[in-house]
Amino acid sequence: MTIKDTPEEWEIRDSATPFTGNKTSVRTDDVVMPDGSVARRDYQVHPGSVAVLALDEEDRVLLISQYRHPVRHKLWEIPAGLLDVPGENPLHAAQRELYEEAHVKAEDWRVLADVYTSPGGCDEAVRIFLARDVSEAEGERFVTEHEETDMEYARVPVDELVRLVLAGDLHNNCLVVGVLALAAARAGDGLESLRPADAPWPARPFTS
Repeated sequence: MTIKDTPEEWEIRDSATPFTGNKTSVRTDDVVMPDGSVARRDYQVHPGSVAVLALDEEDRVLLISQYRHPVRHKLWEIPAGLLDVPGENPLHAAQRELYEEAHVKAEDWRVLADVYTSPGGCDEAVRIFLARDVSEAEGERFVTEHEETDMEYARVPVDELVRLVLAGDLHNNCLVVGVLALAAARAGDGLESLRPADAPWPARPFTS
């Protein structure tokens, strides 16, 4: 048995989209089960996202604190954002989000992890990048709005973040996965063994 996620699609007898929002929608599919029965599955259709674990020369991670209304929490997170354009290169999207949310640029980019955030109820796929050799970006800062106008910033050592994750003090999935993936990579084959920034991403294919 090979332990690797594999593409598979079961027969859909009927499909409807009862809700369409600004960025996401809700889809209802009637799916044929292995025993021949048909089960209804409701899920959020999502364009996909990117997230950036930006690591500075002092081994600190750039964090952003932002209010998240669905969970009624202000969460510490790493910079992240939607893939706004179908087929958009995820690296370009990550570089844009790092600039817009933190006014930071980076010279060295790697893929830390690719995840489905909640595959039982949403098709969102996220690519988490590691960005190193970071510095302040040139030009004017991006104009924020809504929740982003209340963001706070911090730079926290990697070891401290691992401790906070395991203590149950941090909950954002991209931050948790990114930090633990970074720690695992260091303990294993090293950061230079991470996939290149343009590695294929079957969940959200891109061309350039």
